[in-house]
Parts: sequence; C-alpha cells; structure tokens
Amino acid sequence: MKIRPISYFLFVVLLVIFEPAHADTNQAAKRLLRVTDIGRKFESMALQQTRDIIRTYASIVSMSVQVALPAQIKQDIAACYAEVYAWKNFAPGIAQILAENLSQKELQLLIDFYGNRSLPPMEIQTFKDILAKAGQIQQISADYIFAHSTSCVERDADLIRSYLANRERQLDPHPVVE
Repeated sequence: MKIRPISYFLFVVLLVIFEPAHADTNQAAKRLLRVTDIGRKFESMALQQTRDIIRTYASIVSMSVQVALPAQIKQDIAACYAEVYAWKNFAPGIAQILAENLSQKELQLLIDFYGNRSLPPMEIQTFKDILAKAGQIQQISADYIFAHSTSCVERDADLIRSYLANRERQLDPHPVVE
C-alpha cells in the first residue's frame, strides 16, 4: 500500500504539531519522578526486599542442613538483586507510563504538590481525579517492572547448592562409593 504524498505530508505535520506536547509530557513525568524522589524510595524498598530474601535463604539453609550461609554468598545474591532491580532499569518506562496516563496539567499539579507548592482549591477535583487513577497506574507500573526484570532465584539456588556441595566435598574428601 503506497502512502500518497499528501497523506505523508499531513502525517508529518501532525507529528510536528503533537510531538512537542508529547515531549513536554514525558519531561514532566521525569520531573515528577525526580521531585517525588521515587527512585531512592524504589531502591530502598528493593534493598529491604533483598535483605528479607537473603534472611529467608539463610534460615532455610540453617534449618535444613545446620549451616550458616557465608557472607560472600549473601553478597553475591545481593549483587544480583541490586543489578536487576536498579531504578535506572525502570525509570524510563515508569516515566512513560505516567506520561501516557496523566495529562500535562495533572503532571504539573503533582509536581507542584510534591514540590510543596500546595494545591489550589480550584484544582481539588483534578487532584481527586488523579487519585482515582493511582491504582491503575500502580498496577500498570508493577506489570511493567515484572515484565522488564529477570529473576535472581535460579542463580541464588545455584549459588547455594554449589556452596553446599563444595562444603560437603571439603568435609568428606573421600566419600564411600557403593
């Protein structure tokens, strides 16, 4: 199917007209992420989650084989989660989600609100409308993070199994073969 020159021209004109607004919305979404310091909060939550995961692994290993996980194994596990769940991996996608689900006006209202510029009384309904969208945006964001991250669980299990196997070999270098 050929695009007629006039159709192509109209398409280019529409892109030129609407692209700055889209770019402004993307910039506003990125600014909102900075103003709310969501990246630091995200990484703090990811770090706490990592600590909880490591504590769970250590507990399982301790209860199962009465062995403490060495610090190096814990550090290797933590390194995987730090890499996989670094905010920089998700920030562009989350900004895009905000830009797609909030208008320029809504983004600016939130930037002002989180920048301690308060909320004008005439914008209270707009703010309520934004809050009504929050659950949907949160779900879309969670789905995005899930879809754009890899799992460390298999790697963690391999590290722990390898450590336990090496430890067993060191404790009994001449196993009895039947």
